[in-house]
Amino acid sequence: MARIPDAFIDDLLARTDIVEVINARVPLKRQGKEYASRCPFHDERSASFTVSPTKQFYHCFGCGAHGTAISFLMNYERLEFLDAVDELAKRVGMEVPRDTQQRNQNPETKDLYGAMEAASTFFQRQLVGSTKARTYLDGRGVGDAIREQFAIGYAPDGFSALKDTLGTDERRMRLLERGGMFSKNDRGHIYDKFRDRVMFPIHDRRGRTIAFGGRVLDKDDGPKYLNSPETALFHKGRELYGLWQVRQANQKIERLIVVEGYMDVVALFEHGVTQAVATLGTATTPDHAELLFRNAPDVYFCFDGDRAGRSAAWKAVESVLPRMRDGRQAFFLFLPDGEDPDTIVRQEGAAGFDVRLQQATPLSQFFFDTLSDGISLSTLDGKARLAERAKPLLAQIPDGAFGDLMRQRLTELTGVGTRSASPDTHVPTQRTRNAPATPAPKRSLVRAAISLLLQQPALALELQPPYRFVALRQPGIALLVDVIGLVHARNDITTGALIEHFSDREEGVALQKLASQPVPGDEQSWRDAFFDAMNQLDRQTLQQRIDELQDKQRTTGLDDDDKSELRELLQARVAVR
Repeated sequence: MARIPDAFIDDLLARTDIVEVINARVPLKRQGKEYASRCPFHDERSASFTVSPTKQFYHCFGCGAHGTAISFLMNYERLEFLDAVDELAKRVGMEVPRDTQQRNQNPETKDLYGAMEAASTFFQRQLVGSTKARTYLDGRGVGDAIREQFAIGYAPDGFSALKDTLGTDERRMRLLERGGMFSKNDRGHIYDKFRDRVMFPIHDRRGRTIAFGGRVLDKDDGPKYLNSPETALFHKGRELYGLWQVRQANQKIERLIVVEGYMDVVALFEHGVTQAVATLGTATTPDHAELLFRNAPDVYFCFDGDRAGRSAAWKAVESVLPRMRDGRQAFFLFLPDGEDPDTIVRQEGAAGFDVRLQQATPLSQFFFDTLSDGISLSTLDGKARLAERAKPLLAQIPDGAFGDLMRQRLTELTGVGTRSASPDTHVPTQRTRNAPATPAPKRSLVRAAISLLLQQPALALELQPPYRFVALRQPGIALLVDVIGLVHARNDITTGALIEHFSDREEGVALQKLASQPVPGDEQSWRDAFFDAMNQLDRQTLQQRIDELQDKQRTTGLDDDDKSELRELLQARVAVR
């Protein structure tokens, strides 16, 4: 996909009224300079969702959801990035850059989508005429409504039914081959890949057919399930079967249930459980995990209770841990031997299946139960081994309450992380009592400067490099420099766009929190406070270097260059004051 220029995105967000965009979907009430409502992304009784027209930014103090008008459309309407940009551009009369449009609307790709849709239509028509396939679906309890909802079809027996019907010209033949619909033998003969199988079309997030899964009707006829190969449209590690149908069936997706097979998804839908998706013959990947949590805050992984099922569950753990930001939850439901979601929901109905979900194992419990399997926590060696296994994995969890509680639980189980006497509470020795108190690093100035820039990014344009404070050894200086540099590179950047730029970085959470906090005063008082903070940072930088030279003077002495620098610094310090 072509990359849309930053300048276009900044201009688009500057022209977009985020209040209008959100208010059209979620009624907002004015509260002072901002607007508020109950959050559309989680259940709450009070209005903790705020929208700032000046910052062009939304934030929920309850679940932490935040972003620009683009990210709101992506999360609320479940649009892809380009689709959200395109919708906003149409609202304000802008045109997405021509090069981007052309590269995203490749005629070959468009025709490939068309060929895959034609194949899906062919299979659906074949189902109507196949007593064998319809009898199979009847026996599995799949009604006509679900067949239509999932566009279920049938690939006829024989080697060339699809090829003879749709591959009538060379160009269409090449498209179907690119879409993975044919196989080729050693002699180069091309034939239909799917034969005598119930066909499950796989749809992308826009509802377009991109691949297929086929299930045999006779268990002796090859593999039980056969999936399309990887193609230009289909990457199995990035797609989830049924997600399109889940989006269409649920105005708000409270949870997603990850199962293993096509029929499991279909059976759950048939019985009213309309939040089921399936991975496509592969373990849960990081892309799957991100896609799941982008669509629902709670994800339930449903696996067999045998060794293979628990192994699959652990692979899911490894993929979701780095994405467990606050507000997200993962659970694991292990089914009895010989059962799958299809059989369970047919026996117990949606209510019975829901009871099982309520009893599912939380990620935290499954994590520590799995890692401590075979370890004796009654011994120091066992505790050390658990800590050794857990710490690298816990380090992947984003900053927040969940990560803190997971590390706290590790400490409870092993003692690792505790100290007999913390640095803040130790009994001072004679030497420390007589030593002069070391002042705590002044972090508040850096924090204040960044906070004010988030209120009014254009303040950074009044600072001209080189920046003296870059050399200051204090937490947050590097981030402050990055923020100032970003504003200089993108002069019209809004607060919301600035936050989005840092969303994938560790500092993104801290910036989002700072941006959501109200700062008293007006634009002039913010400007005065910002430059006062920057002057103080400059003075601290001068003093830091003066202290270094004076320490050197007491220990090894200064050369002529050092002495000249020290004189200049002392004069500069007076001037800054």
